[in-house]
Amino acid sequence: MTFLRLLALALATVCSFAAPLSFDLGQGLAYHRAHSLPADLPGSSPTRPQPLVLDLRYAVGDADAATALSAWLKFRAAPRTPVFLLANAATSPALRAAFADRQHTAGLLVLGLAGSDFFPDIALKTTPEAERLAYDALTDAAALARLINPPITKPRNDEARLVADYLAGRTSEPPATDPAPAATAPTPTPPPATDPVLQRAVHLHRSLLALKRL
Repeated sequence: MTFLRLLALALATVCSFAAPLSFDLGQGLAYHRAHSLPADLPGSSPTRPQPLVLDLRYAVGDADAATALSAWLKFRAAPRTPVFLLANAATSPALRAAFADRQHTAGLLVLGLAGSDFFPDIALKTTPEAERLAYDALTDAAALARLINPPITKPRNDEARLVADYLAGRTSEPPATDPAPAATAPTPTPPPATDPVLQRAVHLHRSLLALKRL
């Protein structure tokens, strides 16, 4: 009986981690993380649609799920209510195929860490390990604030440049320019986990708002 209770507890824990997550990112932007499609796709809202960050990093789904995702994106994404879709090479290939041919889907922008067979519209520079760490760290609203609003230790990309990147179709971050630490400096404290992919999606939304494009 003890073994069965432990097994049930483990299964319940796994299920809780696999539940979709939804957060309010402020200023009319929502966040939704899906783990398994089509079950985790956001439902239709009776109110006016709003811009959405749809996080499909590490999401799984088969061909039927891909069909459902493709139909959902065509129905949901629009220039005034864009979908900022986060994905990576670990997103199920079937799901990635659903938005690979997206030039005719107005209002859809794919962001993520590029891979050998994954080419987002905007590629962010990070590592798979750092991305997974940030992804797993997002458990509640407090963690969300830390991941997208880390302490500023160097000049941050301004909104004007972010918008210019977006409109010009640039697909990579500039190389890091942090100076090497002084030889006598103490060992720095590891920086907190940040999610540059999610952070960029939020910045783009804010920039488009400022331009009155939404």
